Amino acid sequence: MLKETDVKGIYVPVIAPFTGSEELDLDSYRNYMGKLLAHDIQGLVINGTTGEAPTVTWEEVAQLVQTTQACMQQKRIPIVIGTGTNSTVSTVKRTELAGLLGADAVLVVTPYYSRPSQEGILEHYRRVAQVGVPIIAYEVPSRTGVRLTTDTIRKIMDLNGVIGLKDSSGGIELISELTRHDTKPILCGEDLYFHAMLSQGASGGMLASANVIPEALIHVFRLASNGNFIQAKQAFDLLVPLIRGLFQESNPSPIKWILARHGIISSDTLRLPMGPISNQLQLELEQIIPKSGY
Repeated sequence: MLKETDVKGIYVPVIAPFTGSEELDLDSYRNYMGKLLAHDIQGLVINGTTGEAPTVTWEEVAQLVQTTQACMQQKRIPIVIGTGTNSTVSTVKRTELAGLLGADAVLVVTPYYSRPSQEGILEHYRRVAQVGVPIIAYEVPSRTGVRLTTDTIRKIMDLNGVIGLKDSSGGIELISELTRHDTKPILCGEDLYFHAMLSQGASGGMLASANVIPEALIHVFRLASNGNFIQAKQAFDLLVPLIRGLFQESNPSPIKWILARHGIISSDTLRLPMGPISNQLQLELEQIIPKSGY
């Protein structure tokens, strides 16, 4: 199981490839996984937003986990499974199931839509932590509709079983506050803030763009880890146009389009309500991609 000291480097939230008829495409997934595992990434995240979690069944999650494990004959890295919902009971159940699948940790998002109190959210994490599978808490107010206070996040991070935080809070204010004192590891979850968060003490990133430019992001991380923040900034700035393009329309649509365009997956199919990227964005990405070294 994942330890605090393992929460560092580049974690890739994986996609769920589909056939043209929207069935899970495990052949494409194996090819895609082989490409990812060729890089020095530190972990994979299955059943996150990038993996279209709202439209993927738990049976399909299990298939993806088992296929990922089978692909790791030569190289074993941690698997994190997204189990967070806006129901504590279902989050606990999914976390138990993730443990049975062999998850090294789970990613638990702040309960969304119902906008619970800070106290309710803290108790939510406390109950999930009792399952015994290591937890990476996930703060993403733009998607959940509720923003945690710094005090609440500190209390969540202090729970036994919570080993780190994915910070997608939309800026560097949260991480700058948390790192004023000793804190458990914080992974950047906002791709455009990756360098800025590394400069504030982030231990790495859980970055959707690593599906497309893993080696470039690993390079930025290594430079920053060695204290070369100016060189890291210069390297990161070269990636910014592509990262902006990847999030110009809803994730993971642009990522799937690029992966399909390069023959890594057979189709850029998504399940409704997600849909393909616009023709305009296709044209823009065609111009940006060569300049980013992909």
